[in-house]
Amino acid sequence: MIRLRTDFFAESLGMGTSMVVLMPQAASGIGMEGADATSGSAADESGVPVLYLLHGLSDDCTIWERRTSIERYATEKGIAVVMPEVRRSFYTDEAVGEAYWTFVAEELPRIVARTFRVSTAREDTFVAGLSMGGFGAFKLALNHPDRFAAAASLSGALDPANLPLELHTGHLAERIWGGREIAGTADDLLGLLGASDPAALPALFLDCGTEDQLIDQNRRFLAAAEDAGVEVASRLRPGAHTWEFWDEGIQDVLDWLPIRG
Repeated sequence: MIRLRTDFFAESLGMGTSMVVLMPQAASGIGMEGADATSGSAADESGVPVLYLLHGLSDDCTIWERRTSIERYATEKGIAVVMPEVRRSFYTDEAVGEAYWTFVAEELPRIVARTFRVSTAREDTFVAGLSMGGFGAFKLALNHPDRFAAAASLSGALDPANLPLELHTGHLAERIWGGREIAGTADDLLGLLGASDPAALPALFLDCGTEDQLIDQNRRFLAAAEDAGVEVASRLRPGAHTWEFWDEGIQDVLDWLPIRG
């Protein structure tokens, strides 16, 4: 894999920001055998498949590398991985702050497409994340189903109107939502499920530990999906809000993604 820490100016944020990008490489080192997504007609014509991998509330764009072996896992699949920096934004245009939803949904894909040799085809584009990033992944999938073939949430904070109190540090809700209603907006994932055409949605994967403080939110999401007739590949299994859980989970997500060979 080629690993790049990229610093750039984001117009939507009005400031510089960062992302980490992993790109498949046609060479392999000792002990690193894997798929070569730079060969084959699909990759030659349109670039390699890409996974947008989103971080959680307390983390940054480097955290997936530092807590898991995502580079090794992605090498085996021959997929590019884009890990953007969104701070504590909950993937929203903050009431008091920056427009991180506009950044991640609109500007970031344009920057990635013109800078790296990745496919922009829906069937080659995926998104996943943990905790706050799980919310971001499903938010992208439900608001822009035409862009993603699949989306995965690991321990997702999927119902921001009912966040656990420990997540409200630093006046989080006031800074992000400013007291505005979440129901009926792009952040209302449960409402979006009910308003969606199930046949038009990406494939969805939900993984959460039964000892996780967010388990009730994930159960509510699954109930709303069932009511809406939206199929979700789900797994509620023993585990907590930990990197041991997510390191295992991201490997299963990569196995589940419909990556074209």
